[in-house]
Amino acid sequence: MKFIEFIKTKGAIASIFMAIFYALAMLGIFLPGYTAIPGNIDQLPIAIVNDDEGEYGGVIAKNLGEQLPFEEIQTDITNKAALKELEKNDIALVIHIPKTFSVDMENGEIASSIDFTVNEAGATVVSSTMTSIVTQINNQLSAQFSQQTAQGVLMNFNVPEEQAVEMADMIENSYVGNFVTINEIPDGMHNNMLPMFLTMAGYTGAMIGAMQLVGSFKASRGKASKTRLFIYVQLTALLIGVISSLAAAGVTFLVNEPSGDILLSLLAHQVLNYMVAFNFTAIFIFLMGEGGMILNLPILLVQTLANGATISRDMMYAPYEWMSYISPMYYSVQAYFASMYGSVSPAPYIWGMIAVGLGAMLINMFIVWIFHKPLPLTESEAKVKVETEKVSTEVIA
Repeated sequence: MKFIEFIKTKGAIASIFMAIFYALAMLGIFLPGYTAIPGNIDQLPIAIVNDDEGEYGGVIAKNLGEQLPFEEIQTDITNKAALKELEKNDIALVIHIPKTFSVDMENGEIASSIDFTVNEAGATVVSSTMTSIVTQINNQLSAQFSQQTAQGVLMNFNVPEEQAVEMADMIENSYVGNFVTINEIPDGMHNNMLPMFLTMAGYTGAMIGAMQLVGSFKASRGKASKTRLFIYVQLTALLIGVISSLAAAGVTFLVNEPSGDILLSLLAHQVLNYMVAFNFTAIFIFLMGEGGMILNLPILLVQTLANGATISRDMMYAPYEWMSYISPMYYSVQAYFASMYGSVSPAPYIWGMIAVGLGAMLINMFIVWIFHKPLPLTESEAKVKVETEKVSTEVIA
């Protein structure tokens, strides 16, 4: 065989196609998706709550509203309500100007401060970006108020040395920003990325499992009814999900050292994650056979951006945002953030996963019912069936 003949073989042609296809798919999905950072930062919603009874608070709130690069800034909201929305990641940053801010500043109170609150239990880019923005705001406000205080001091040159020292200290500390984080994640990138890594581990295993088990389903047709085979596929997937989740929980315990309660909920969550991902990825396998993996892999790549671990839904471009609403990975990642690090219930996300999983299972049942015709029994199986029916008839008689 000549080289040109080998190149024309089915395996070589398929390899060339797959290499080109996935190069285009990966770059075509990741590169446009990540241009949302920092391009779509302005899509993040924030809240500015001004409770100050004096003049300073209103001026600061107005200036921040005009200068900050956010299109959606809530101002008609209480601090309590804003913090509740922050806990659910419906708001990215809460800026709270306290009631006595102006009075404290006029009296030279060092304790005067504005609260900037960020939720760490969410998309990585959101918390890091908000931290950077808060630092810039605090630096500007500190310089502004120090300058204003200095101007007042300069009007009193002839002051005793002891009083001058006090005034200098007042200038330096005239404004101190108060940066607050809720739902803090333990130090280490392995903690921050754990929700995404657990989800991807289960999803990838389920995707490969779907290809193998659907293959077994097709190979076993004629040996049992397709209903029974479909049930066997689901039971086998559940067994694999339990075993793989135990392995995932074990590695997580050794590396991240979660508490016992979290470890148990993690185990149950991971089993659910596997089953939902299995049925979700099995749709294309039931429809197209092994060729369904051509579609499953790009869908996986889209979900690595649409799962909300790196960027929030508010920042996503439309295709990624649409995917997040039907993505098993999005609901899994958000549920992990809520249960491991958050202060809100993961229940809405868990129910979202269940809804996606049940929907995918119903679609698979429909595909099996419509497209997968039962094969005739083999000669030996037909003989066994006839003998069984004969025995049953004799017993009845």
